[in-house]
Amino acid sequence: MFITAIFDALEERDVAIVEIPGAFMQADIDELIHVKLDGELVDLLVRLDPTYAAFIVHERGKRVIYTELDKALYGTLQAAVLFWRKLSAFLIDDLGFIVNPYDSCVVNKQIDGSQFTICWHVDDLKLSHKSDHVVTDIIHHLQN
Repeated sequence: MFITAIFDALEERDVAIVEIPGAFMQADIDELIHVKLDGELVDLLVRLDPTYAAFIVHERGKRVIYTELDKALYGTLQAAVLFWRKLSAFLIDDLGFIVNPYDSCVVNKQIDGSQFTICWHVDDLKLSHKSDHVVTDIIHHLQN
């Protein structure tokens, strides 16, 4: 992103950095993945909802619950790929951006005669355009 910062300064672009809250929770998992919960996490889960006690099994003297994921889980490769697909589809299909041929985490679009650029890493996005109101407008689209 260092290179894009140079161009942003040269072109006098307005820049915003945004994070998509709960990004991975927005992506449905597309394969069967089980997660093993143990130790204090089991106790906390049962304290929050006692009906989970029915799913406790004992392994080597520890209380364990196995669960199936419905949503992507932060820290897994699947989660990053699923969120990338969802975000890319939204930016391309819904907002009309075009993927940069050299980096699939960079999209561009001509808006009001100037290039709008979004580059991202996981759930952190950098948006830039000459007009601050255009940047604000795209942020509102992302929030919705």
